Amino acid sequence: MALSFGEGGPALGEVPDPRPGPGEAVVRVRLAGVCATDLEILKGYMGFRGVLGHEFVGVVEGPAGHPLRGRRVVGEINCGCGACALCRGGLERHCPRRTVLGILGRDGAFAERLALPDRNLHEVPGGVADEAAVFCEPLAACFEPLEQRPELARRRVLVLGDGRLGLLQAQVLREAGAEAAVLGRHPAKLALLDGLGIPVFTGPAEAARGGRWPAVVEATGTAGGFGLALSLVAPRGLLVLKSTVAGAAALNLAPAVIDEIEVLGSRCGPFAPALAALASGRIRTAPMVHARFPLARGIEALSRAGERGTLKVLLAP
Repeated sequence: MALSFGEGGPALGEVPDPRPGPGEAVVRVRLAGVCATDLEILKGYMGFRGVLGHEFVGVVEGPAGHPLRGRRVVGEINCGCGACALCRGGLERHCPRRTVLGILGRDGAFAERLALPDRNLHEVPGGVADEAAVFCEPLAACFEPLEQRPELARRRVLVLGDGRLGLLQAQVLREAGAEAAVLGRHPAKLALLDGLGIPVFTGPAEAARGGRWPAVVEATGTAGGFGLALSLVAPRGLLVLKSTVAGAAALNLAPAVIDEIEVLGSRCGPFAPALAALASGRIRTAPMVHARFPLARGIEALSRAGERGTLKVLLAP
């Protein structure tokens, strides 16, 4: 059984077992997470048709003799050709011929099994529960801004958005040494950061009371987030974009020019530090899980994930 998206919308049905290509493994999915990107695909993002889902933890089933057979793994979602200059330079996520698990040309994790290249798989440490390991992919994305701009660890950084990604991003920045804060709209979500030393704000005026911020990470998941971020970043500051949305918004880019703002797109990130952070228990994920559904109730799970105030919804095949 799998939860797919097609011309008629999301649907549950039987699908053939994945056929792994050369250098690929078959993974039996133990747990998958519904992401904001999955919800944007339902609105037309990327024009994807196929099995949804890209956040997962599972067990390698084959092929026979695979070094990770029987081991729990998580997986990087971008699958490059391995031969182009970008792939050879370690940038498979930008390969012009790439597929992306559950997003572009490759069936995803809302199924009993999936296939990924061996090089994409990472073994999960023994002390990390499935319910934490399933956060590895979005958590890895939160380490990427620090990979791109290590100086963020020494700066004041405002994270916009109190959804799954924003809450994770603030924790990663704080753990790295940044003076991180979060601007959100939902007190209940912001309360998940209590005791972590991360200030929270519920309005732009409150967030700007001490002046505009030298760095802002936009993780609102909305088309209007970019404009809000521009209004809060200081001249010659850094604006990091994390949201991917199907909608569009009119933009006035003049402030970015006038204030000489550096705009940095940031997408997928490194799995090694994410797994290490989960293994250490430094990142708070358990309170973000608001519901768990069997795969057979996948349509209901998508609906719940889209409800206001919901954080992470999990699917178990």
